[in-house]
Amino acid sequence: MANNNIITAIDIGTTSIKGLSVVKNPNSLEVVAKAVQQSFGVRKGVVIDVDEVSKKINQVISQLQDESGENIERVFININGSHIFSTLSRGNIVISRADQKISSEDIERVMQAAQTFSLPSNKEILDVFPCEFIVDGEGGVKEPLGMKGVRLEVEILALGALSPYIQNLTNAVLNSSLQKIDDITLSSLAAARAVLTPQEKELGVYLIDIGAGTIGLSAFIEGNLIHAFVLPVGSSNITNDIAIGLKTSIEIAEKIKKEFVTCPIVKSKKRKKSAARSQNIRIELSDQESPLIFSPKKLTEIVEPRISEIFREINKEIKKVSSNHLFPAGVVLTGGGAKLPNIVEFAKNELELPCRIGVLKELKGLEDDPAFSVVSGLILDGVDLEDEELPSIWPRIKSKLEKMFNKFKP
Repeated sequence: MANNNIITAIDIGTTSIKGLSVVKNPNSLEVVAKAVQQSFGVRKGVVIDVDEVSKKINQVISQLQDESGENIERVFININGSHIFSTLSRGNIVISRADQKISSEDIERVMQAAQTFSLPSNKEILDVFPCEFIVDGEGGVKEPLGMKGVRLEVEILALGALSPYIQNLTNAVLNSSLQKIDDITLSSLAAARAVLTPQEKELGVYLIDIGAGTIGLSAFIEGNLIHAFVLPVGSSNITNDIAIGLKTSIEIAEKIKKEFVTCPIVKSKKRKKSAARSQNIRIELSDQESPLIFSPKKLTEIVEPRISEIFREINKEIKKVSSNHLFPAGVVLTGGGAKLPNIVEFAKNELELPCRIGVLKELKGLEDDPAFSVVSGLILDGVDLEDEELPSIWPRIKSKLEKMFNKFKP
């Protein structure tokens, strides 16, 4: 029988599937099991082979159950991919009560009114976030409950995705040994929950989650999510370039990336001098193959254009948002790709913003590894949902998605 005190999350990524199981203690959250399996059937964050992904999820769940000693039937999961979209919308209503006090029903009605925009039949809304409420023309209201007014308006950010990709994801999970999906969250939002501070969100901050197949960007200001976007590139593009440039396997290229690749040093003269002093790099292969030998300069020539291109694409997306807002808290980098040496200084130079690596918090027993930010955030989101004793006045409108989930519940 499943233990209701254990919370489990799975991060379904392009190159790996990560799982965490956590138990809530009186004053802390303790990681009781962690699992990582190589991913198959996922391309650029999107499930393309349901059966293969289900098999890998089963392996992750089996490992988590062995380590925790608990039966796991339900999980929190992520969604990712460049099919994710965000759109701003407004809704307005007339206050229903005779005393003109705004009720929770009014808030729910105006949130629903903001979602009356049309979508193509192959797209669905995943989640809705209020940016601001406006009471009788006065904006900037975060908590309208109990205020007096005649007219209530809201501006929302709606997150959506392609329906077939949502279907493939849920099928992959529910075709495994799992019985229920507790919630589904955009990867970069989960990562933001794990590494951003409330102060950063209030000031204005970009969360950039650099994964293997995708880069997710979420922008926050005044505590609200105002933009979300997913780029179909990631650190695996660097790996592929190394494999092609050095004529080696993906496995060897990944090893080279992890051991020898750094982001370009801003001062080019310093970089050239350093490269000139460095000895050739020698990678031992199998007994039947000669060692792979190459110079640091050769490696730099291969990876630098790709790293620069990735940050140019990130900067393009940032500029779409920064034209209307300031972001004093700058950029917080996370994800496995954020482990590249010198990435903070490179990002500061390319994006012209303050930058830091996101630090995991709140989970006892988990090392501070940016690659675990998404699954950690899924856990923390799960704890938040379970701790809610009363319905939030910000209803998480997921009616279409929930209807789809209900089809698969036993």
